[in-house]
Amino acid sequence: MPPARPAPPPPTTPPAARDTTGAGGGAIGAHGVETGPPPMPSGTPQSAPPLADWLRLPRPDALPGVWRCGYQPRPPEDPDRIPARQLVSGALVSFLMGWLLWSLLWNGYLGDYWKWPLLALTPDSWRESGGDHTLFGWATRLYSTALFVGLAVFFGRIGRWDELLRRAGALLRGDGSRSQAGVTPDRVTEPSPTPPPHLDPVEWPELRSGGAGEAAERLAAELRAGRMTDVDHARIDRAWQTVRARPQRLSAFVDGVVSEGAGACRHPSGARDLPVRAARHDLSVRQVRIGRAADTERNPHEYRGAGVALDPSLLGTSALAVGPPGTGKTTKLARPVVESLCLQALAGQAAVIAVSPAGSHFVHDESFDLVVRLGHPDSTHDLDPYGGTTDPDEAAGMLAEALVGDLAAALPGGDSRRAATALAQLIGPFAAVHRRFPAVPELRELLDGAQGALDALRDALRAEGQSAQLRELDAFERQSGRAGDVAALLADRIALLDRPAFADFFLPEGSPRAEGRRPFSLRALEHPLRVRVDLPERGHAEASRILARLVLAQFTECAVARADQSLFTCLVLDDAAQTVTPQALRGLQRLRSAHAGVLLTLRALDDVPEPLRGPLLGAVGCRMVCAGVTPWDAERFAEVWGTEWVQTRTVTNRQLVSDEPVTRMLHAVRRLATGKHVTAESVTVRSEQRERWSASDLANELQPEHAVLSFTTVRGERTPPILTKLGE
Repeated sequence: MPPARPAPPPPTTPPAARDTTGAGGGAIGAHGVETGPPPMPSGTPQSAPPLADWLRLPRPDALPGVWRCGYQPRPPEDPDRIPARQLVSGALVSFLMGWLLWSLLWNGYLGDYWKWPLLALTPDSWRESGGDHTLFGWATRLYSTALFVGLAVFFGRIGRWDELLRRAGALLRGDGSRSQAGVTPDRVTEPSPTPPPHLDPVEWPELRSGGAGEAAERLAAELRAGRMTDVDHARIDRAWQTVRARPQRLSAFVDGVVSEGAGACRHPSGARDLPVRAARHDLSVRQVRIGRAADTERNPHEYRGAGVALDPSLLGTSALAVGPPGTGKTTKLARPVVESLCLQALAGQAAVIAVSPAGSHFVHDESFDLVVRLGHPDSTHDLDPYGGTTDPDEAAGMLAEALVGDLAAALPGGDSRRAATALAQLIGPFAAVHRRFPAVPELRELLDGAQGALDALRDALRAEGQSAQLRELDAFERQSGRAGDVAALLADRIALLDRPAFADFFLPEGSPRAEGRRPFSLRALEHPLRVRVDLPERGHAEASRILARLVLAQFTECAVARADQSLFTCLVLDDAAQTVTPQALRGLQRLRSAHAGVLLTLRALDDVPEPLRGPLLGAVGCRMVCAGVTPWDAERFAEVWGTEWVQTRTVTNRQLVSDEPVTRMLHAVRRLATGKHVTAESVTVRSEQRERWSASDLANELQPEHAVLSFTTVRGERTPPILTKLGE
């Protein structure tokens, strides 16, 4: 088990850019984990195989969204496959027929003609008195055995005994129905065979071939001794990939590994694992399991019975989950994804920002490097309202999106650009004088048009000779009070943040800070950070929505502006009601090329303006609809998933009428025996387009804890909708 760890110190903004060639540590455990390497985090059952055996499990290439650990591709679908009940009944009937025929032959009920080949092929002297009856007896036995075998083969072919024996053997081996589905059981009962040293991940062959043999020996010894976890393995592997890109770091890497072993290259927080896990993770391929695809005809053949998982290649296209409360959006989707990203951050592979209403801590505080509790007096960190930028226009654009982005349709121009211009006309002059951006009370005073504040700012600009900024301030004053002026609306919205509960919050760089509180800026996304932002949903619902839009706007801007985009960065926004705006949708579409993504959850699409519901479903690559959605929401998803070509069979029965006396008599006898008229079937097969999932199916047929989801990879691969049992 990893040693006890102190609480991670809160980093400053931006956090210290500690040069780590890889960061992290941990294990793959889960509640009720069936596959994963030990040692497990505290509070999880010790039911997984050793790390060495886990690393040796096969992880073949698979379709998008398939859990790859221990996966075996499903055999191609056989349209001529006989149902099990029909196969058993046919085998039983053929056996009885063969046994009856053999019994009749053996007991002479059908005469002795079946012995003619024997009599023709043996000498008469063997059967005469005084002859060699022993040879004739052996010949009779051989002939009878050959005839018996021939009958068995004949009736066995008729009854398909060979296929029945194959299926029975699969059941006796314990594969059951999943073996027929082509998916191996997730529980590992036997260790995997040891591969050759040059292919054994336990021996770190890449390090040996790259000139770090001494480090490989130390790591292999740590792994065999049980002092290494899956996060350690992923973190050091990430560090090695960095060394391969920068060979000058090789000697430092080897020295660090030899001296620290599995604890080398650790995360700046010093943590090597999460305290508790509630999902199953595979850091070797960066997957987190969220459920199992139902073994039903509604699913594509290759997905039936397979595990369903998410990874950065899917989250990089952004994801949307819609469903009423209690359907698993948070506990079975958002929480596993946040856990996975936190583990990847510890391994130096990702950065994560988790935003949720205060009180709904779906991941423990100890799993994060810092927790921003907006409006809470015990919060040690603050949120920079300007996103850490020094450009007034950029800062104004993000702040305007947060304040009035949800009202863009009613604003002049149909977006927030006019509001951003008005804010820039105040923020720019203020920053030119004070060398910092205004705090919330100061910005509110300027937006309200307080003459004393505007006159003081104008005098300061004149004193410093800032003629360009003075023209900006004059332009703002000329627009004040005119039709279409957004300053009053901005003042009303900024007043929601200028409340006593937020008196010590939203202080930009350079402002007098409350003692012990540090601002956090999303400009720090270039580092493997784990951050959670708690929104004051209960007492300040409208302010909470403004802050959620602010974080989303800053994330889409800062993620794209990163100089180093090697880290995957993701924003998980639990309950994204009233945060989707036209500008936010444009930002989502830019994230795919910036190695970033967003996960949004909604109770219903009604929380999104009507004109944006369709564009939202088109902007995200991964879509998930949970049980209990309304027919209106289901109709949107059904429309997005479209139609497919299917073959339909139409069977028509028509009564047979004959004028022949004998045929009529036979029909009458058959009718007396069966109680039905004699009919003939006419089968028509045709191809037609049908919805993959209809709105009625999504709204009425989804069972609890089930969801229908589809994936898109950053490379453009798409999957059809998949019916999934969440959490399995």
